[in-house]
Amino acid sequence: MAIPTPTEAELEILRELWDQGPRTVREIHGAISRSKPVAYTTVLKQMQVMHHKGLLARSERFRSHVYRPRQPQAQVQRRLAQSLLTRAFAGSARGLLQSALAGRRVDAAEIEEIRRLLDQVEGEAERERA
Repeated sequence: MAIPTPTEAELEILRELWDQGPRTVREIHGAISRSKPVAYTTVLKQMQVMHHKGLLARSERFRSHVYRPRQPQAQVQRRLAQSLLTRAFAGSARGLLQSALAGRRVDAAEIEEIRRLLDQVEGEAERERA
């Protein structure tokens, strides 16, 4: 079964789990409710749905269930980026990059990191052709 693309609300929970490690519903609720009002039961239901969808694994060894992401952050981000690239930019990485950088200030360090990534991708492509 393919794991579905997470919604924005699901990504908020996943980000908390990726940053802090396995957590109970109560811990996730506490973290999310610091930035916006949300009912405990809403977080509970969302995490139960995420478990059913295969986005979260749940340990039932403890009195309170402990949840963790089923996939690493980088894997989910790649899948989301590929989906966006295909749907919104017809597969054009150039279009995606132009849109991502348009209208925002990009500092020199970030530009240098983007150059390094592009050089790395170019080097990998050259090795594949050889």
